[in-house]
Amino acid sequence: MTPRKPSVRATGIAEDLRGALKLLMREFRRDAERGDAGLSLMQTMLLATVLENPGIGVADLARLQNVRGPTISGQVKALEAAGLLERSAPVPPDRRRTGLQLTPAAHEHLQRIQKERLDWLAHRVARLDAAQLDALAAAIEPLTAIARP
Repeated sequence: MTPRKPSVRATGIAEDLRGALKLLMREFRRDAERGDAGLSLMQTMLLATVLENPGIGVADLARLQNVRGPTISGQVKALEAAGLLERSAPVPPDRRRTGLQLTPAAHEHLQRIQKERLDWLAHRVARLDAAQLDALAAAIEPLTAIARP
């Protein structure tokens, strides 16, 4: 079954949404660069992914992030050197495979970043008037639906 072609209205909304999300992501990146204690956005995202998937292997982490293995390996090594990631003992039956775990310092780091980012976003949202707040609240469900595969 061939998916139907988006309407002109849907395409226009998609274009506007893409622009708004691009601006928002740029601001998220700027904020992340200011407050992530020397970690790149990718490194912070990797920590968050390991938090959601304790014991994940490097190859699976690369697949989830859609990044090449050598790139992830380098990032993982840097996070290990920073004391934020550690490898678990090898897992049978493949004794070469180790899983990744966050250190207590990484948990603290992620909690601090999450609080800072929520505060940043809450201050931005607080600048909206009542009608804009209502529109934003109404948009959360459809935005979540768009984000799901």
